Amino acid sequence: TSAALTLLGGSVAALVVWKWLGRKMIQKKMEEARRTRDEGMKKMAKAVQQFREQVPSVQTDAILSLPLLELTGRLQEGSLSPRTVLYTYLEKALEVTQQTNCLRHFIPECEEQLQEIERRKEKGLLYGIPVSIKDHIGHKGHLATCGLVQCLGTVMEEDSVLVKVLKKQGAIPFAMTNVPQSLYSYECSNPIFGQTLNPLNPQRGPGGSSGGEGALIAGGGSILGIGSDMGGSIRLPSSFCGLCGLKPTAERLRWVLALPLQPCSRSGLRRGEVLVPCALGPMARDVDSLALCMKALLCQEMFQLDPAVPPIPFNEEVYSSSTPLRVGYYDTDGYFPLPPCMRRAVKETRRALQAAGHQLVPFSPPRIPYVMTELFMKTFFADGGRTWLDVFTGDIIDPGLKPQVNSCRIPRLVKKLLALLLKPLVTIPPPLKDVAMISTCRSVKEMWNHQHQIQVYRSQFIAQWKELQLDVVLCPVLGPAFTTGYPRKLLTAISSTMLYNVLNFPAGIVPVSTVTEADEEELKLYKGCCDDPWDRTLKQAVSGAVGMPVAVQCVALPWQEELCLRFMKEVETLSRDK
Repeated sequence: TSAALTLLGGSVAALVVWKWLGRKMIQKKMEEARRTRDEGMKKMAKAVQQFREQVPSVQTDAILSLPLLELTGRLQEGSLSPRTVLYTYLEKALEVTQQTNCLRHFIPECEEQLQEIERRKEKGLLYGIPVSIKDHIGHKGHLATCGLVQCLGTVMEEDSVLVKVLKKQGAIPFAMTNVPQSLYSYECSNPIFGQTLNPLNPQRGPGGSSGGEGALIAGGGSILGIGSDMGGSIRLPSSFCGLCGLKPTAERLRWVLALPLQPCSRSGLRRGEVLVPCALGPMARDVDSLALCMKALLCQEMFQLDPAVPPIPFNEEVYSSSTPLRVGYYDTDGYFPLPPCMRRAVKETRRALQAAGHQLVPFSPPRIPYVMTELFMKTFFADGGRTWLDVFTGDIIDPGLKPQVNSCRIPRLVKKLLALLLKPLVTIPPPLKDVAMISTCRSVKEMWNHQHQIQVYRSQFIAQWKELQLDVVLCPVLGPAFTTGYPRKLLTAISSTMLYNVLNFPAGIVPVSTVTEADEEELKLYKGCCDDPWDRTLKQAVSGAVGMPVAVQCVALPWQEELCLRFMKEVETLSRDK
């Protein structure tokens, strides 16, 4: 007996030591990644200082205040040099990341790209424009971490197609921005590089998962960024940070990553992509910038590098049109009631559009609770979240993801019982409500049926759209920016953006207002759907946001990005004329 106890005690001690050593190894990898990032920033700061000494008379504020279209014009005509613009934005990006922790890494090869474009005879549409890119968009020689320790060896062999096209058009990728761990969150935090803050208010988050992009651009450290969106990851940071952002039809700018030099088990990161595809898209300060970026990317180079991208160039005629539009609108989706300021934004924009000569038609998106639980959540957690959990093997889980991770770790039978018990109830605490929503596909046949249900819903939605003869739809978006720590408590608050990922419609965000004292007073009376813990949590998340941006969402049918952008431009113009 004593021998057995000794053996058991030894085994337990060995397990404890093994776990301790594993954790120490993880900590060492994270410290090394942070050290590499900090060294890169020091090199960039030194390069900026050297440039400042060589050219002391640069009008930094004047350059940073130029809209993208004006900046490209100045670069094309030669009144500004790409070198001056690059180092001006590098300097500003260093300042913004010190305040917000938005950068994952500078791209030192930006200086090589600068020299390359200076030698060229042909100037592309983005000649000399510094561009920031989201952490996981492949750039040769750099990591694509997704905020995961297991991906810290994921060095890319070559540039992704999108980066190649940006460079072909004369752009200079200069920085990679921070993301939430695994990308499955709109709280921009991971254990390696930490929490990103909103430059407009450091008590609030920038949204996610393209939160580093949102913070950098809103802080003035980038004029154009590329994000990705699978549930609102471009649109939520745009809403929270007061930017314009476009989620195109997913296949318009195809999801193509370069290959890593070393393998990284990220199979769980893009699961469900065929059913609810991930879209790459631009983020910027104004709609014209988004349009220019799309025009630059939808070029022959893109179509040749990735034959799976339909060869449809940007239609300038549609974007420039002034024909009155027939606009469907709604200010609530009937699933997750948004704060009063977000509904006010839709109502004011609707009135402005009507006064400008557009035809406004009430529109009600069908069956949003069904879409959220049975289509969207079931796509991502078809196996109960087991594939997603695999990406955290040998990793430290960020606090922002712990509620979702813990929900997925509950045994399948317990989840089913909880779902049966909780779904009929009106008042369910947020963590339990998230568990109740996780439904699974138990067989291949059920997965095929799930795919069919998504197709049926898309057809029904389009039929309703066509019956009303709509051109576009105006609707709300989640906002204003949440106080840090709250997105993890409100996973399913993203119904306003998630819908258009399931549908694969182009959707964009335009800031139209800011939170007022009157909005705050009205928020005190906010009851949400049924004044349950979920609604009260949302109220806490957004309270005290006076002065923060308030945005609306603009939507078009698949492949009609130009019409979506044209509508966004109209909304932007009317909001600025108020």
